[in-house]
Amino acid sequence: MTSRALAADPYNLIITGVGGQGNVLASKIVGNLLSEKGYRVTIGETFGASQRGGSVMSHLRISTESVLSPQIPRGKAHMVVALEPTEALRVLRDYGNPNIRVITNTRPVYSTGVICGELTYPSMESLREWFGKLTRATWFIDATDEAVRMGNPILGNVMLIGALAGIGDIPLDREGFRKVIARTMSPQKVDTNMKAFDKGLEEVQ
Repeated sequence: MTSRALAADPYNLIITGVGGQGNVLASKIVGNLLSEKGYRVTIGETFGASQRGGSVMSHLRISTESVLSPQIPRGKAHMVVALEPTEALRVLRDYGNPNIRVITNTRPVYSTGVICGELTYPSMESLREWFGKLTRATWFIDATDEAVRMGNPILGNVMLIGALAGIGDIPLDREGFRKVIARTMSPQKVDTNMKAFDKGLEEVQ
């Protein structure tokens, strides 16, 4: 039995992005890390029209006691971690509430409509204003830009996991993260991922 270290029980977390950003991998890492600590974690995933480029959303329901349905009830999310900012807004429409908090990457991924000129992507100023109205708190992290400097844009998802750990709502810790990723990665990749995790941690502290 684990100690009660959740900000709420159950704790409802949504990790969202578009296909190809590593959204599903991030949810599995978080789920595995928490399961090893004795928490009961259920994960439900939804995919947009295409796996690469379409919306991807993972629901994680974390509890010390109960195995829950994988779908978070509408309006009941506690935290959204977004690899793409407008995907966070999409989630807030259905699962937001006055106390919800958001960690979001700042790098946009333009839809076909935006690329073709049929739609306009909102400015960062507008995004910050909307998040300010819709959330209790939002952390904006230049995760993709920093990940590119580290040599691999997919490390952006690891940075956001590090940021989530730093906020402290759920018991994600550095050594637990290392243990989970070391099962499937070479030592060199583990070291790189740890640097990305630490960078995300720094961004919220």
